[in-house]
Amino acid sequence: MKLKQAFQAFAFAASACLLAAPAQAQDYPNKPVTIVVGYAAGGGVDFIARLLAEKLADRLKQPVLVENRPSVGAVVASTYVSKAKPDGYTLMMGAPGPIVFNHALNDKLPYGPRDFAPISIMSNSALVLLVNANNPARNVQELVAQSRANPEKANYGASSASFQLATELFNRRTGAKFTHIPYKGANESVQAVMAGDVTMVLADTGPAVTGLQSGRVKALAVTSTERLKDLPNVPTLAELGVDLKVSLWIGLLAPAATPADIVKRLHEEVVRIVDMPDVKARIAAKASVPMTNTPDEFARLIASEITLWRQVAQDNNIKGN
Repeated sequence: MKLKQAFQAFAFAASACLLAAPAQAQDYPNKPVTIVVGYAAGGGVDFIARLLAEKLADRLKQPVLVENRPSVGAVVASTYVSKAKPDGYTLMMGAPGPIVFNHALNDKLPYGPRDFAPISIMSNSALVLLVNANNPARNVQELVAQSRANPEKANYGASSASFQLATELFNRRTGAKFTHIPYKGANESVQAVMAGDVTMVLADTGPAVTGLQSGRVKALAVTSTERLKDLPNVPTLAELGVDLKVSLWIGLLAPAATPADIVKRLHEEVVRIVDMPDVKARIAAKASVPMTNTPDEFARLIASEITLWRQVAQDNNIKGN
């Protein structure tokens, strides 16, 4: 009899929890929300976080704060959010670095891929293949041939393991023979191409467009699925027969186990906000493409990217820096 009573008490408690969860979600939010950024203020991820916070505060009728917790690889911020209470009040504006590439390069992080509930991406940026303006190569095919004919003179700049992985995949998919030269930042990599210190670089669109405006570099291809609005005459690698599509997304995530109703509410708000004309214009002004996806699509994207880049890292013996 005691066992039956205990079972009934457990069942009642479980039912009460299940009934309470939606009520909490319906009550959301009733206090300020914080979006954590793993980078210093002023960067691309911080820009998107502050843009969302501005609009989301109006939508949620609560203050939305941006908290910068910069560290190498954004590990500090990622760990903090992964261990935060899953109630929708602590969110993360993430990027492939901490969410994908860290896991592809390191199996011993204080957080894992399953510690987050993806909500939606907000913007997407391609990489641009740049060479010095005086390089005789007129297209990617000629650049690859150039590297194979003189491999001892063929090299590329990369400011992090993520850019190194992307370029090594370019080597593998094209048969190119470019050797890695490390740099501290994306701008330095582009400047190295300008100065003729390296042959090529796969750069994100911001530094790439700045470099192109100087007239000291030229773009041979982009890694997006479609041509970029800002570079309409530059073909995609896919157009050239190279199976390489790389993008640097920025998106919102919550701690795992955040109630589904809250994730759904936040997703709906992100979609509405990204669809606002002024938000689209402000994202596009940063040479990025405003876009959204569903939580399931975002989760599948992250999983597929971790699998891809982990294999590239293993094939090329690349480790996190």
